[in-house]
Amino acid sequence: MAAYKQTSWELTDLFPAIDSPELEGAFTDLEASVTAFEAHRSDLTSAISTGAFMSLVKEMDVIVNKVQRLYAFAELSFNQNTQDQAAQGLLQRAMQFVSELQNKTLFFDLWWKALDEDNAKRLLAVTGDYRYYFEAMRLFKPFTLTEPEEKVINTKNVTGFNAMNMLYDSITNRYTFKLKVGRKTLDLTRGELMVYARHHDAALREAAYKELYRVYGQDGSILGQIYQNIVRDWRNENIGMRKYASPISVRNLTNDIPDDVVSLLLDVSQKNVGVFQGFFKAKAKILGVDRLRRYDIYAPVSKSDKRYPYSKAAKMVFDSFKEFHPRFAKLAKRVFDENHLDSEIRKGKTSGAFCATAVPSLTPWVMLNYQSRSDDVTTMAHELGHAIHAMLAEHHTVFTQHSCLPLAETASTFGEMMLVDRLLREEPDPAVRRDIVFRQVDDAYATIQRQAFFALYEREAHEMVINGASVDEMAAAYLENLRTQFGDAVDVSDEFKWEWVSIPHIYNYPFYVYAYSFGQLLVLSLYKQFKEEGESFKPRYIQLLAAGGSEAPIKILSAAGIDVYSAAFWQGGFDVIAEMVKELQG
Repeated sequence: MAAYKQTSWELTDLFPAIDSPELEGAFTDLEASVTAFEAHRSDLTSAISTGAFMSLVKEMDVIVNKVQRLYAFAELSFNQNTQDQAAQGLLQRAMQFVSELQNKTLFFDLWWKALDEDNAKRLLAVTGDYRYYFEAMRLFKPFTLTEPEEKVINTKNVTGFNAMNMLYDSITNRYTFKLKVGRKTLDLTRGELMVYARHHDAALREAAYKELYRVYGQDGSILGQIYQNIVRDWRNENIGMRKYASPISVRNLTNDIPDDVVSLLLDVSQKNVGVFQGFFKAKAKILGVDRLRRYDIYAPVSKSDKRYPYSKAAKMVFDSFKEFHPRFAKLAKRVFDENHLDSEIRKGKTSGAFCATAVPSLTPWVMLNYQSRSDDVTTMAHELGHAIHAMLAEHHTVFTQHSCLPLAETASTFGEMMLVDRLLREEPDPAVRRDIVFRQVDDAYATIQRQAFFALYEREAHEMVINGASVDEMAAAYLENLRTQFGDAVDVSDEFKWEWVSIPHIYNYPFYVYAYSFGQLLVLSLYKQFKEEGESFKPRYIQLLAAGGSEAPIKILSAAGIDVYSAAFWQGGFDVIAEMVKELQG
């Protein structure tokens, strides 16, 4: 196997460079394609033939593929270096350009949503793989405005919602953090700093968190105001104009997950705070302290600081995927071999990790900030799981490849669990094995309960902003959210009141975060089935992933034997975790 090295990714599969003639030509070509599409406006009547309709759909498919390529290049270039002025300028230009194109093609979406049921059914019958996309589009009919109003909103988003988020990203990704380690004071990125949140030295853990929220807290008022403006923008458009029932309903409909199901998930999460509180009490006992501090919740339970070289980590992930199915390993390797993975640590680079799929015909791009820790290896497995999911669904159209957000976490989390199983089997050191098991529950907390309480805070924060709450009042409410979540199991100090302004998801994608809770609890159920059924489980699981976004998520899950309307299903996930906690306590 190739000895992989940490590199930045290559974007040449999209465009040669920011200043390339090919990129400039793409802007010109798209303008011409959209102008040609606009000429079909008069063809859109209720009597349009199925052939003429599908010809328009195919034309739109070509346009969207071109748009996705252009926008992905702009966004990924910005993620490479958020401080690069050329990349900033390109992303701003792309946002404005795409908004203008959306306005020019908006007439098609509005016509389709307004079409009578009989003719919609007639046309749906010939849409093939596009069918669910067009079905889902009609769900938004009650919340769709007139064409002039929709155009104003698209234009407004460029200098409103999108601009606020770009400003937030530009501010926070330039942060550097100082931490004294031994005799040296280090200048660190956020990713490098948070290595010390899992350090065996309690004083370093405390210092890392204090530095994180010192820096964010210095800009707390500004970052809080950015958030307040995002919330007002979300409310003004979606509640004031579109008349959604609640701010979270917007995300739920986009995910095609009923409000009742999301409310049930969050209710069950609230009722199970005792599961993780019990875990934190068990961890305190292992660490020899009366009570954990918030600084300590990710503390290792041994002093093992095992490092995993990058190439070895890649092999470990490939091997764990291959053990499940050779196709999974082959697809994961494709990301490396096509140099679609950015794993370096660089100042200005977007923190964290993600997987981005541009179009079905191209291998996804994966961003990591790899630092050789065990959780960096699991993050690699997680993001490659996303890539595998996208590649298994690459036979679908650009409209139906992507699954909804809650299902989008299925392959990624499942991939992590496959890797952890392999690590536990192969690790000879009992201390390291015990640490891995504790980290499994640490990660379950971070993915389920923490994200659920983020969503609960978002619901509260959106109401607080509309009622005129100050940034300080919102910070106090967040601190109360943490203290409710941890109860008497964890001591939460005051600087954590600024944690909410350090969470990019609640800025960039309001109410995204419950998807993690949904996905993790779903995967616990699926993984339990896998352990019980073995080989017979695999075809059904691959079929679930290969469906992408070509069917309604409830239908996809129902085919897998999962009833998301049942409180018992969600409780079952917490019961699995409770059993793990019981073993750790024993």
